[in-house]
Amino acid sequence: MEIFFGAFTSEWEQRRAALLQELSLGPKRRSSAEDEMKRRLKAMAGLGGGGGAGSGGGSQPKMRRASARPIFAAETRAAAASRPIEARLSAVAKGSQPAVVKMASYVGGARVGAMLNYVSRGGELTVENENGERISSREDLARLRGDWNHLFQNRAESRDIGIFTVEIASAAVSSDEAMHELVRNSLTSAFGDRRYAYAVTPQADGALTVQGAVVLRSGQGERLSGDDKAASLIQARYDASAAAQGVAARFSFQGYGNGVEYGASNLRSLVERHDVRDYRGQIVGDEKHAGDLVQKEWRGDLHSRKGRDVMHLIMSARAGTNVEAFENAARDFLAEQFAGHRYVFAMHDPANDPKEEGEGGKRPHVHAHAIITMRSESGDRIETTPQVFREWRATMAQMARAQGIAMEMTDRREFASPPAFTRNQVRPVSREGRTEHVGTSEAAQGRYDAKRGGRRSLAKAERSREYAIKATQSWQKIALASGDRCVVAYAEQQRDHLTASLSAGQAEASVNVAQRDFGSRFRANLVTLQKVVLEGQEMRETTRAEFEAYEKKVETALFRLERSVGPDERDDFDEVASVAREHVNGRRELMELYEMKGQAQAEQGTATERDESRERRDHANEQWDAAVAKHGAAVVEAANDVLVDIETSREVLDRIEAGELSNDPRVLRADIERGLARAAELAVQGNTYMREVAENDPELKRAIEVAEQTQERPAEVQGKTPANVDAVSEQQRDPRPEEAARRPNEPAEQAHELASTIDATDPLQDKSNRDKEAAQRGGETTRTDPAQQHIPRLEELEREELERRERDRDDRDR
Repeated sequence: MEIFFGAFTSEWEQRRAALLQELSLGPKRRSSAEDEMKRRLKAMAGLGGGGGAGSGGGSQPKMRRASARPIFAAETRAAAASRPIEARLSAVAKGSQPAVVKMASYVGGARVGAMLNYVSRGGELTVENENGERISSREDLARLRGDWNHLFQNRAESRDIGIFTVEIASAAVSSDEAMHELVRNSLTSAFGDRRYAYAVTPQADGALTVQGAVVLRSGQGERLSGDDKAASLIQARYDASAAAQGVAARFSFQGYGNGVEYGASNLRSLVERHDVRDYRGQIVGDEKHAGDLVQKEWRGDLHSRKGRDVMHLIMSARAGTNVEAFENAARDFLAEQFAGHRYVFAMHDPANDPKEEGEGGKRPHVHAHAIITMRSESGDRIETTPQVFREWRATMAQMARAQGIAMEMTDRREFASPPAFTRNQVRPVSREGRTEHVGTSEAAQGRYDAKRGGRRSLAKAERSREYAIKATQSWQKIALASGDRCVVAYAEQQRDHLTASLSAGQAEASVNVAQRDFGSRFRANLVTLQKVVLEGQEMRETTRAEFEAYEKKVETALFRLERSVGPDERDDFDEVASVAREHVNGRRELMELYEMKGQAQAEQGTATERDESRERRDHANEQWDAAVAKHGAAVVEAANDVLVDIETSREVLDRIEAGELSNDPRVLRADIERGLARAAELAVQGNTYMREVAENDPELKRAIEVAEQTQERPAEVQGKTPANVDAVSEQQRDPRPEEAARRPNEPAEQAHELASTIDATDPLQDKSNRDKEAAQRGGETTRTDPAQQHIPRLEELEREELERRERDRDDRDR
């Protein structure tokens, strides 16, 4: 049974697993393993640390000196953290150099051989691994990749840019512009919203050959593979487009690659041979324009991903630093920080660098290159954050001091130093001595000039400002406490620089708050992006308008995050952006599903509502027919006209009390009282249907009782039904003459009150009659459908309310 020790996360588990494995192999294998260990220990004891680079080829172990033995990581971090800021800055003022530990790049396992070749200068320099073995032969370097392979993810690089060719059949074009218009129309029909650049070569038979480069990822996140399968997909899209109706074209891919470098290289090569235009028809005139097109415009659409199996780390010191002491410090630093990881490192000393100065070699400062596996034998991955780099610089400075090198961990906020430029923001133009660069954009050029010119700049984050204030106070203490004039002058100079930068930053922050909120803090912007993206978790059923607003917020957060990305965080940003956009795409699909579900429910609900409305209407018609058969049509119609007005007023009053309308409720209550008085009068006059309705309406029942008490009618008259229904109808149309004839001896005051009540209810009766006549003229049949008689009054009230709100809004606008 074979045991993979990397699966165990603690040292004792690894040792226990190794012991169990040796015991399971039997005495023969165990003795051979012991003999091998004894042989190595004997060889190391014989060398005693004196082996050097020139002692011959092959792998030779080298013992570390006892004085250079690293201390434990916890002790190192504690010592670095406990070192006061005044002690560090005072040492810098006295001449200590800053510790420089910087990340050059990440690469996948497939490029480890190229990185080892660069570090060893093609095998001419000796490299040293984590065990202290010195490797100087190319064969041993080549075997390293195989030894490290189990620690690699071997993640394939993303295919970002494809190289394509299109053969367009002969087409009649009147000019070069018409030809380019035809080509762009064909390419856009196939590629969609992808960016591309192309060159056209006319053929003798009138056909056109188009060569170019295209971004393989679309704006919607679809990424083409840049191979024959992708060519078939694009061909199908073109054949289905309108452009294919007039002109036949055949698409194919010749290759694909990763990143800006690949795209810029291929586009520059195309510009050297042909006249190139981009997807907008603009001419790409020279190699610089080609590089800027890919770097500035295409870069954001690539979403490039690379494997991160190893990292290239550089440690450097000032010119004149003792090379052997610095090598020991670098060795101890690597052993301390990357215990359990596989790595090699090599010293680049200007005295023995085989690379010529014009080619980038023989730099005046001594430095060490290290190639380190991102994953350790126990499965842990290296974390690369600003805080981790700060710890690395502190550890490197401590190891250097142990070797007699005056070195301190420094922070740019302690000197108001400008931020560093990244290798993606500049390109080298001269490698003699110190490499000279030019920026790939105006912003990048400004950053490069600020760094090389020593222009003072302060980070705009609030925490950075607080740290700068603390550093200013520390410089002030050093200037007051030191008796050395040079130290005092240096401390006062740095204090003044920080004070001026703080004042300038405060003025800028008061003018532009947004710039302060979104400065160069990658983590802060990452938290902002996380909050925006996770906002979608609370959006269960999102409308299209809400989703578009949410999507815009996510893209804005990504844009601000990208502006704060440093060179070491670019891959992290690409992964974060990819996950965020995948999340947004998932929300889009969910929103579309909800839309489809809503449409289906709306259609089903409409059908159900129609059925329910039909059932209500049938039920109302049944009740109407039953009431007419029992009481007579004239009696039911007369009572229903008054009841409709009462119910309409009640419904509007309920909406006012619920806050849906802002009308005066007193007006509606007065309308209801008048309607109840009219209904009570009909009931007193002998309308039996009104009395039947009053059994289920307490307010109407009380109104009838009040009307009966007020009129003091004889008992035999109450409840008496007219023998002739038509006569009842005539009395209900104009009851005042009948009332006057029936009460000749009633007091004048009561007669006046009754006349007033009748006058108040007559307008409602007249309005109801007018509504019925209009409905009959319009062909409606509301008389046979009492439920529908509520609708005209509701619509009228709602229309009046809307008109009133519009008038109020117009008044406010004016």
